Amino acid sequence: MKKIVIADHHPVTRKGISCLLKKDENFSIVGKANNGNELYQKLEELKPDILIMEIDMPQISGINALRGIKLKFPELRVLIYSTHPEEIYALRSIKSGAAGYVPKTASSKVFLKALKQIRKGGIFLNEELTSTFTSRNVGETSAISRYKKLSSREIEVLNLLSSGKRNKDIAAALNINEKTVSTYKTRLLKKLKVDNLADLIHQSRMFQFG
Repeated sequence: MKKIVIADHHPVTRKGISCLLKKDENFSIVGKANNGNELYQKLEELKPDILIMEIDMPQISGINALRGIKLKFPELRVLIYSTHPEEIYALRSIKSGAAGYVPKTASSKVFLKALKQIRKGGIFLNEELTSTFTSRNVGETSAISRYKKLSSREIEVLNLLSSGKRNKDIAAALNINEKTVSTYKTRLLKKLKVDNLADLIHQSRMFQFG
């Protein structure tokens, strides 16, 4: 059973998620937070497996907060559940360490599908999101498809690489050894179909929209 913390400043949202997951034996809601200070306190105390988070909350700095949370709690899986437009923030959230993004306009079915995918260790992006980019060139659409196939750990390594971190820093942040970091870099080069680290970082930055 995965332990969940819900972070949202709207009581109705927190209550709604609780009711939705109440009878699901795969999840246990262990804590709730309505601002940034409470969130960090709950993460330290409860060590949850999954965080369901609104990026627009008091005492928290949106995407930057997400990056900070993932650096401090690298094993935490984060599902962003937000009022912000999916086409602007979803890929930026994934690139910053989230395991999934669901807009609050989505159905409960989509929300549960995302949570199930994250519980299994996958990354969730709504299929409708990819269609948003069909007006862009085929190369970028193809890149989005490849990016969606990365594991959560591979995305974490890619995030740290793109922020200029060295192998040693990445190993320390993710509590793995440097040889393992090198293995992830090799996988990333192959999966994203690039030849060198510079191209790898360039492609990772393609997913910053807005």
